Amino acid sequence: MQHVLVRHEQAAVHAADGYARATGDVGVALVTSGPGLTNAVTGIATAYMDSIPMVIISGQVPTPAIGLDAFQECDTVGITRPIVKHNFLVKDARDIAATMKKAFHIARTGRPGPVVVDIPKDVSFKKAAFAGYPQSVEMRSYNPVKKGHGGQIRKALQLLLTAKRPYIYTGGGVILSNASNELRTLVDMLGYPVTNTLMGLGAYPASDPKFLGMLGMHGTIEANNAMQNCDVLLAVGARFDDRVIGNPKHFAQNDRKIIHIDIDPSSISKRVKVDVPIVGDVKDVLTELINMIRETTTRTDAGALAQWWKQIEAWRSRDCLAYDRENTSVIKPQYVVDTLWNMTKDADAYVTSDVGQHQMWAAQYYRFDEPRRWINSGGLGTMGVGIPYAMGIKLAKPKSEVFCITGEGSVQMNIQELATCLQYETPIKICSLNNRYLGMVRQWQEIEYSGRYSHSYMDSLPNFVKLAEAYGHVGMLIERPQDVEPALREARKLKDRTVFMDFRTDPTENVFPMVQAGKGITEMLLGSEDL
Repeated sequence: MQHVLVRHEQAAVHAADGYARATGDVGVALVTSGPGLTNAVTGIATAYMDSIPMVIISGQVPTPAIGLDAFQECDTVGITRPIVKHNFLVKDARDIAATMKKAFHIARTGRPGPVVVDIPKDVSFKKAAFAGYPQSVEMRSYNPVKKGHGGQIRKALQLLLTAKRPYIYTGGGVILSNASNELRTLVDMLGYPVTNTLMGLGAYPASDPKFLGMLGMHGTIEANNAMQNCDVLLAVGARFDDRVIGNPKHFAQNDRKIIHIDIDPSSISKRVKVDVPIVGDVKDVLTELINMIRETTTRTDAGALAQWWKQIEAWRSRDCLAYDRENTSVIKPQYVVDTLWNMTKDADAYVTSDVGQHQMWAAQYYRFDEPRRWINSGGLGTMGVGIPYAMGIKLAKPKSEVFCITGEGSVQMNIQELATCLQYETPIKICSLNNRYLGMVRQWQEIEYSGRYSHSYMDSLPNFVKLAEAYGHVGMLIERPQDVEPALREARKLKDRTVFMDFRTDPTENVFPMVQAGKGITEMLLGSEDL
C-alpha cells in the first residue's frame, strides 16, 4: 500500500478527494489527532458538500485520556458530525475490521460522502485475533433506496412525452452514479435540450448541439432562459441550489411541471417544490425510464419541439461567451483556457481548478465531453484545492495529462504541495491566470459596491517562476498573447516535469454572464455595457 506524505493535512484530504472524483473509488486520507484533524476539516467539508466517497482515518489520544484535555486532543466526532455522512470512534481493537467495512460501505453507497473513523492510540496499539475482513455488511439503520418507484417513473414518462417545451437539467449525481451513458441515450432518444450544473459538466458532451452550456450564476443565456421558460423540467441528480436557480420566488413565477430524480430524499423539494419526486439511484431510474420509452407507442410533439428549438437557437445566437479574441496587448484569461482546450480536446486530459474567476472561465471555455474530467470544489467553494486535486488524479492516472487552472490567490493556499509533487513524481501542469487580484472579490466589489475595492489586490506576490524552481520544478512567465500557445506546447512536451505557468492576464476582465445575488436566473448581466 503506497502512502503519500503530503505537507499539510488539508492537502491530504483534498488529494484523496481528487482521486475519488476522477476514479469513482473511495479516497482515503490518514491524519493525526488534534491539529491534524482540525487541519483536515476543510477537506472533509469540501467532500461532504459535493457528495464525494471518502474515508478519513484520524488518530486520537488513548481512551483513558479522552475528555481530559490531553496533548493533541480534540473532539473529533463532535467537530466533524455536521460535515460527514457518518463517523465512528473505535474503542476496541476487535472492532476495527468491522468498522472499516461499514465506513467504506456508507461512504460509497446511497448518496456518497465522507466517513471519519477516529482510532485512539491504545486501540491502534493493541493486538487482537484477526477473524478476517467481513465479506458483507448489514446495517439495520442504513438501507438506501436504489430502485425508483415504477408508478412515479411512469408519471414522469407521461409528462415528458406530452411536453411542449421540455428541458433536462442534470447535476453531479449523474457523474457520481456513473450514469453518463444513460443520460446520453435518453437525450438522444427524446431530442430534448440539456444543461449541466458546474458539478455535472462532462455528463453530457459539450460538443453536442443539444447541450446548451452550463446554467446558473455564470451560465449561458440559452441555458438560463430555457430553465425559466420550459413547461416540463426533468431534474436529474441536481439540487436546485442558490447558484443555479438564483431567487426561488423568481423561479416559481413561471408555471412548469418538475420531475426530480435523486438518491437522497432530503434533497427533493428542499428549495423548489416538485411535482413528480423519484427517489432512487440515477443510473437505475434512467435505465427504467429508457426502457419505458422504448416500449411506449406515444410520441413527442414534433411541431412544438421544433418551435422550442427555434426559440432556443434565437437565445443562443447572442453568443454570450464572446470575448476580445483579437487583443494583442494583454492576455485574456478566456483565451488561455480556450487555447488549452483546443490543444487537449482529443487527449487523455483531466482539468482541476481552484475557486474564483478562473474556475468559472475553465467551466465556460473548456468544453468537457466526458465525465470525471472536470474536478473542482462546487458546493463549498474551497480555495487551494487545485494542486492537491491534480496530485491525487496524477497518482490515480499516471499516464494521463493533468492540468490545474488556478489563480495567484488560490494557488498560494496549498502551494507547499509542490514538494509532494517532486517527491512522489506527479508531473502536473499548473496554469495560473495571474491578474494580481482576488478576481471574483474584485468583480463583486466593482459591480455590487460601486468599485469600492477593499483587500482584493495582491500587493506582494512571490516570483512564481523562482518559487517553482526552488521546489525543483519548471517555471514559466508568459506576458504576451502570442506566447500562450508556445508555452502550453513546451509544458506538454516536458512530460516528466511539473510546470508552473504564470500567465499575466488582464486585471480588469470580469466573468460574464453574471446573475447578481438575489436576482432571477434570467436577469443576467451580459457584459460591462450592462453595469
